[in-house]
Amino acid sequence: MTAELVRGQNHPLSRTRVEIGIAADTPVLALVAACDDTGRMAGPGGLAHPGAPAALPGLAAPAEAAAAHRFAVDLDAVAPSVHQLRLVLVLPPGGPARFGSVAAPRVAVAEPGGADLAGFALAGLDAEGAVVALEVYRRQGAWKVRAVGQGYADGLPALLTDAGLTAPAAAALASAALAAAAGPAGAGAAAAARDGAGI
Repeated sequence: MTAELVRGQNHPLSRTRVEIGIAADTPVLALVAACDDTGRMAGPGGLAHPGAPAALPGLAAPAEAAAAHRFAVDLDAVAPSVHQLRLVLVLPPGGPARFGSVAAPRVAVAEPGGADLAGFALAGLDAEGAVVALEVYRRQGAWKVRAVGQGYADGLPALLTDAGLTAPAAAALASAALAAAAGPAGAGAAAAARDGAGI
């Protein structure tokens, strides 16, 4: 039975191999930020995104922006220093600029290839172009999922700055992720952005 969460609500996870699914009416870019117990990223290498889809042990980010994603997470393989895996959704360039102009995306944590364990519809967004949708977090040796729904009108750079990156590093990493989401045409721009920031 699926637990339908509201913003701020959490739910225990009874298994360590799960899938995270995203469904939206428009293509979205899905990323995952690995954070410590204070919610801060260790650095630019703590973000799995299309330019670095396998950057985090135990998790692989989708390879491109799409209206639906489903990707596997092995929580037993997550580094001990990581206490939070934050699922981030971003509206890529060329489409709608704000989540308030599209139907609310839905995210869910599910059994591998099976039924949803917990779901969350990101209703109530307006001018935001990036949002922390949910987080899977470690607490006293157990894993839980929390519905977050925290949006950023200034987009992915603001979200990454809030996670502890410097403004230049956040801007470069956001640029790299968005360029990579554009496919092969954006690969050169992504590499240049990463090189410019020392990523």
